[in-house]
Amino acid sequence: MLLLFFKGTAQQTTSYTAAFLNLSTSSRLAALGSNYISVNDDDITVAAAAPSFINRSMDNMMSLSVVTHFSGSGYGSLLYGKEIKKLGSFVFGLQYVNYGTFDGYDEDENPTSSFTAADYMFMVGWGRDLSKTIRMGAAFKPVLSHYESYTAFAAVFDLALTYNSPNELFSATVMARNIGAQLVTFNGYSEEIPFELTAGLSYKLPKAPFRLYLTATELQHWNLKYEDVLNPSYTEDPFTGTIKEENIVLSIVDNVARHTVVGVEFCPSKAFNVRLGYNYRRAKEMQAAQGFNFSGFSYGFGFRIKNFTLAYSRNNYHQGQAPNYITITMDLDRLIK
Repeated sequence: MLLLFFKGTAQQTTSYTAAFLNLSTSSRLAALGSNYISVNDDDITVAAAAPSFINRSMDNMMSLSVVTHFSGSGYGSLLYGKEIKKLGSFVFGLQYVNYGTFDGYDEDENPTSSFTAADYMFMVGWGRDLSKTIRMGAAFKPVLSHYESYTAFAAVFDLALTYNSPNELFSATVMARNIGAQLVTFNGYSEEIPFELTAGLSYKLPKAPFRLYLTATELQHWNLKYEDVLNPSYTEDPFTGTIKEENIVLSIVDNVARHTVVGVEFCPSKAFNVRLGYNYRRAKEMQAAQGFNFSGFSYGFGFRIKNFTLAYSRNNYHQGQAPNYITITMDLDRLIK
């Protein structure tokens, strides 16, 4: 099934359903190389990824994101923020992945009718202050997958806790993503949801227009390495047959780096910024046989014109293609006025 995602390590291989939950639609997040960042501002796309950042400044804010993916597929999201008295701040959203149209065949390879395949995630996110510096948030995300005549359904939750320094220069967040289960299956076999424990930091330099980001991913799994036939962890002497193992220190450093995503924003003004990110794990897993390419690097920019914010980014998976991300955000209150 298209829904499956296989995650290989040197120790095990796990099959996940609803793996599209790990796809980010936000141009800002994609430019910084991550599915989520820790930063306290009025970006509704960041709050949709980490619900502890949902706040009242997002009341009547709307965002539309579109991503051009590989082989005619694409995905995107629509978000809307609303402040509800005595209940807190909310973000409602829809995220979709359209895999395109496929030619159908029966078991004897005779052509049948064409069919489509798509995934949909609906979201209700909530955020609230616990104190002047600590916020919490939660999101409920029903997931619907429909491939040809087959349908599956899952219920998923996110939980997040954030600390913001009083001077708003530093932010730290811990989050449990995709807590849930598949309730309706394709074939009666229930598969795992891609649960992830993650943490992030950001720091705005007090006297320079830069904000630095550090995100730690997949903290529930230590070993993110796998045996790559192009870059094996051991070598064998062709004459003596002696096996030379990878240096243990370098192996630990490599595995730590696979959990780490770094990014930087250059913000000379509130109306314009430039972003750059690097995902080491993606770079290692997508590197070309001939050596270095720009896999793992991402970049983008954003600018604000009156009541609209437009962001664009490009996230390099391999040297052949890279998805393009476009996000438009608008303040409906200011737009109406």
